[in-house]
Amino acid sequence: MPTRPRRRKYQRRQRPHVRNTRFSDDELAHVTAGARTTGLTLAGFLARAALSACRDLERTASTVADEREIIAEFFAARRHLGHVGNNLNQIARALNAGAHPPELDAVIAATQRAVQRVQQATDQLLHQAQERPPA
Repeated sequence: MPTRPRRRKYQRRQRPHVRNTRFSDDELAHVTAGARTTGLTLAGFLARAALSACRDLERTASTVADEREIIAEFFAARRHLGHVGNNLNQIARALNAGAHPPELDAVIAATQRAVQRVQQATDQLLHQAQERPPA
């Protein structure tokens, strides 16, 4: 069952202006998935994305694409680490009960791969930030 975006507490000062936007089916699916992944409502996600784009009009399409790839890699690594953490919890339970689970070596290897993946994405992000001219 898909998770629903977290509801924000009621805010007295909501955005007073409403604009309509048209999307193809594929575009809407991508935008909706992005909103769901970040835990925002669709409207909040669209507002945040638009404001972010307005703040830096000098970025090229390739820069945006590179950033998206890095962000996607971080999300994948986070998901992977979540699975690894779940496996580690199960192994800890077994070890505390006196057993030596055969999956122990595989989970340790998966943990090392996940850490390397996060390190590579971080290095790539830092490299891009160093290449960017100062604003």
